[in-house]
Amino acid sequence: MRSEWTNARRIVVKIGSSLLVDSAAGALRREWLSALCDDIADLRTQGKEVIVVSSGAIALGRNVLKLPKGPLKLEDSQAAAAVGQIDLAHAYEDAFRARGLVAAQVLVTLGDTEERRRYLNARSTITTLLKLGAVPVVNENDTVATNEIRYGDNDRLAARVASMMSADCLVLLSDVEGFFTAPPGSSPEARRLDEVPEITPEIEAMAGDVGSELSRGGMVTKIEAAKIAVQAGTDMVIASGKVMNPLRALATTGVCTWFLARSDPTTARKRWIGGTLEPRGALVVDSGAAAALGSGKSLLPAGVTRIEGHFERGDAVVIRNGEGVEIG
Repeated sequence: MRSEWTNARRIVVKIGSSLLVDSAAGALRREWLSALCDDIADLRTQGKEVIVVSSGAIALGRNVLKLPKGPLKLEDSQAAAAVGQIDLAHAYEDAFRARGLVAAQVLVTLGDTEERRRYLNARSTITTLLKLGAVPVVNENDTVATNEIRYGDNDRLAARVASMMSADCLVLLSDVEGFFTAPPGSSPEARRLDEVPEITPEIEAMAGDVGSELSRGGMVTKIEAAKIAVQAGTDMVIASGKVMNPLRALATTGVCTWFLARSDPTTARKRWIGGTLEPRGALVVDSGAAAALGSGKSLLPAGVTRIEGHFERGDAVVIRNGEGVEIG
């Protein structure tokens, strides 16, 4: 068992429509979902926090509404999502309740991870749910998201959630056993990679646009998700979800592909704050606070001697010592 898995304390698990919904019947694969929830319950007993990012609402809703096969118009997709989301939420609620766990539905749109204050609010909500022992089940709010303001697929949504929540590990359950050098179904020379330490142009070229009618995602979107995840300090793994108890199989068989982050989520988050956000003000601190910050400790209100500028929760600020030197 790899250390990236055993050491992970916060895990995001993404489940695709093709795994959750029977494509022929348009019905939920309840036995498979039950086995997956067994795996999540096991992880919880190990002290790990688990966030689920689930597709399936549109796939379930289109069957109920008897919509035709093939690509759907935006308004039809939104109607299908509105109907399917209810079935999906009830399915997770029932499956987790049977294992003594509470499921919490979280619907997000692109702005919730792109706009700083909404990002903080979403992060705070999911963090609170985890502290209270619930299992957040996240999905894009397809009912209101237009083509211009949507993630477009749940692989990238899962990566954004993993980044936002400083997750240690992102699991993409797929219909293939990992990342291959070529499409495994059509190329006899295809070889699964156990590990991808860096996403190079050669790795990107290997990704084939493989998807199904029920799923908007393919291997290309999984590579895009991997870029988001590893940059945020989150290890990502692609593993088969076609087996029963897929998380248990991931831990025991090791048949998967790992995309490795170069830094931990905390370091990556600090780098993002320091290099991306424009400071909106400054805090001037006394010598004791400056010394505490220099040794990696937190800043306490008593150490602040002056505030400059106007800023709100979530804004970046510069920290200066009494001589005006920037120290953070």
